[in-house]
Amino acid sequence: MLLNCHTNYSLRYGTYATEELLDALAYNGYERFALTDINNTSAVFDTIRLSKEKGLQPCIGIDFRNGITQQYVGIAKNNMGFRELNEHLSEHLHAEKDFDTIAPEFENVHIIYPFSAYTGWSEERRRKKLRPWEHIGISTKDLSKLLFSPHGKQGEKFVILQPVTFAGKRQFNAHRLLRAIANNTLLSKLPASEQAVMEDQMISRATLEHTFREYPLTIQNTKNILENCHVDFEYGKFANKNLHHYTGSPEGDFQKLRDECARGLRYRYGSAPGEAVLQRVEKELKVITEMNFASYFLINWNIVRYAQHKGYYYVGRGSGANSMVAYLLRITDVDPIELDLYFERFINPYRSNPPDFDIDFSWTDRDDMTRYIFDRFGKTGGVALLGVYNTFQRDAVTRELGKVFGLPPGEIDRLQDERRQAEADELGKLVLLYSQLIHGFPSHLSIHSSGILISEEPITTYAATFMPPKGFPTTQFSMLEAEDIGLYKFDILSQRGLGKIKDALEIVQKNKGVTIDIHDLERFKKDETVKEILRAGDTIGCFYVESPAMRMLLAKLRADDYLRLVAASSIIRPGVARSGMMRAYILRYRDENERKKAREKLPALYDLLEETYGVMVYQEDVIRVGHAFAGLSLAEADHLRRGMSWKFKQRNE
Repeated sequence: MLLNCHTNYSLRYGTYATEELLDALAYNGYERFALTDINNTSAVFDTIRLSKEKGLQPCIGIDFRNGITQQYVGIAKNNMGFRELNEHLSEHLHAEKDFDTIAPEFENVHIIYPFSAYTGWSEERRRKKLRPWEHIGISTKDLSKLLFSPHGKQGEKFVILQPVTFAGKRQFNAHRLLRAIANNTLLSKLPASEQAVMEDQMISRATLEHTFREYPLTIQNTKNILENCHVDFEYGKFANKNLHHYTGSPEGDFQKLRDECARGLRYRYGSAPGEAVLQRVEKELKVITEMNFASYFLINWNIVRYAQHKGYYYVGRGSGANSMVAYLLRITDVDPIELDLYFERFINPYRSNPPDFDIDFSWTDRDDMTRYIFDRFGKTGGVALLGVYNTFQRDAVTRELGKVFGLPPGEIDRLQDERRQAEADELGKLVLLYSQLIHGFPSHLSIHSSGILISEEPITTYAATFMPPKGFPTTQFSMLEAEDIGLYKFDILSQRGLGKIKDALEIVQKNKGVTIDIHDLERFKKDETVKEILRAGDTIGCFYVESPAMRMLLAKLRADDYLRLVAASSIIRPGVARSGMMRAYILRYRDENERKKAREKLPALYDLLEETYGVMVYQEDVIRVGHAFAGLSLAEADHLRRGMSWKFKQRNE
């Protein structure tokens, strides 16, 4: 019965968190409703996902407004209708233009004009018959006007349009504070035209039906919309909504992947790669093909191939660095055989999230890489930057509310000091009360630090996009929602130090006439000068190993080989260092007696982790221990690792 429900993704307007809205709907007797956030689609995926768990049936739409003036509400009849709405909203957000008073012609959408907008139309426009998909929305506050309205002849097009923005008085107050923040004004000076009315609160289904009891056709029209609109998406990583085929077919992708792996074998291992390498390649190709991830690898390969063509230096990271196929495609420079890395950390049946590559480029090259990806893969609208939600944090919202209440800066500073909050006066206590309520609300949309989506379908199939100053369409959902529906991101990051490597290579070429293949790691691993520099900890100017603590650790370990360097970069991390594992590793590395004692105490663990002297240094060590001692499969052990590292982002998985 509710066609105009808002969450707090109606930014700086709504007060309901998504799950709170759904719980309130169920409590008040509603089974069907329409989510229609204001110029925003961020809550769509969570609403659909959580509604299934709560036995609710959502319809999906958008509340199109100029400022907060409602022009019309669009409700999608189906997924195609949702795409139409997204395209319409995206067009206006990109161009920063207002919506017309009359909606464009849609094919799979219901349009509902608020009664106040309808009565403001010209007499000529009102005489025109509404199009089949157009309706006039009546709220509880409009009923008194309707009794004396000359527009009753349109009654067959009336539906209930009761906005739901807050739960009660306290949330209404929070709404007003959000509107004052949005308008950068004192609460006392907030005009009525910039806020909702108290009637825009949740009321029970029984109350709503009783209020409209004399308008049974309006009630039935509303039910008809709710019963005949349905938007849904397949969820999970196997829903794989990325670009399906790099070459145009699964067979072509697999053959292309195999061909490039064969070239990579010659580059990485010469003419005799060894049986272990060949077995690992076949194992990975089989899993990649079965799980339909061939195009994901080939897209990453295409990206780094362009970088190679342009002479851009890059580093491939993420769980994808465990992959032999990635090593052969030169996406990463990490040999998983040498480091005994498990492919299961990258892809396994228990991973609810998709594969993961992070590719670092120089800050001078990243924008060109982004442009290339949009040019190469975005011709059909399937490429977008990934969005992120910036939320109201405690100190920031306290300061904003202090300004809204007109408090001087010194008093706001005192309210931000937890030790002095007990001294607050009545106004200060109000600031603290509503700071706690608004804390965590989404404030505005921004850009994920590195994520790019490359979808099989246009991005507007899933959400509207906005246009930040960077100049590329950006989704109104985050990486969590992308993972939920099987859209996995390509991480294109910027790292200033990589530009220095490029500069160094150019200087060597200019001064010495020598061209260096910076990806030929074996050459650097065997270089005696490099080894001596590492043993001495003389690494100032070398990214990642130049901090005083790292240089001291390198000197203590006399680290002059690749494995020791990798271990040092892991044990110096705060968690490992604070737990005592760094100290244990150093003692065992330097003292044979310490190694003997460790082996005697836990021989099976020591033998399993012999490379690190029985110390669990790497995340892969969790997989090894879970597999060896708990009887977990490698895939299950990776699930344990992810749980320990808090990778589930406070969701309930």
